[in-house]
Amino acid sequence: MSRPATAMLLAAGRGERMRPLTDNCPKPLLKVRGKALMQWQLEALQRGGCEQVVVNTDWLAEQIVQAPHPPGLALRYSHEGHDFGGALETAGGIVRALPQLDEVFWVLAADVFTPGFEFSPAALERFTASDKLAHLWLVPNPAHNPGGDFGLQMMADGPALALNLNKGDPRPRFTFSTIGLYRRALFEAPWCAIAPGNPQGVKAPLAPLLRHAMDPGRVSAELYPGPWTDVGTPQRLAELNT
Repeated sequence: MSRPATAMLLAAGRGERMRPLTDNCPKPLLKVRGKALMQWQLEALQRGGCEQVVVNTDWLAEQIVQAPHPPGLALRYSHEGHDFGGALETAGGIVRALPQLDEVFWVLAADVFTPGFEFSPAALERFTASDKLAHLWLVPNPAHNPGGDFGLQMMADGPALALNLNKGDPRPRFTFSTIGLYRRALFEAPWCAIAPGNPQGVKAPLAPLLRHAMDPGRVSAELYPGPWTDVGTPQRLAELNT
């Protein structure tokens, strides 16, 4: 790659299901095994060659800005709460941050624990050389999402495709890990109707964009077999710290 990788870390969620733990501490700063959740992700990104990360914020944003991060890793912020009074959801937040990101970039959630995931430069290069708009890492369905999110179709001549399966389709679904590689074009016309830079603060989820791009085969995917936890409840956090 001619430039180091950039990434967006999604950290604007309120963490309602984590209350009261998140009443005075933003969810990305809750600790797993003595280290803030977002610190695990930032360190992994840096090991993978990423030098710049855009972090979106809303709830208790000042704590996220003041939190320590790996030396040598440049953090920039997209303050959705300050600018618009609340979080913009995933697609809305990405479009808002897009001017600070490269043509191809990583996106991941700050509240997912994946201690063994490798943000591989080789994966970034393969995706950049492809014609895909996104590449997703899927995981086996956890107990809290038994129905999964997307299907997976293996291909003989290239990477597997993520599938937008209709209700009633018998093919298995897997859960989206929240980790993915994206091309800027997915968040621009004609795929995305939000104005560049999202100056109006439009709130928009990511799944409809992905499903739209899956229909013509523009989203690839693979299964991640390693440890993965969506730290969405106090019980899951406690289990990780047991």
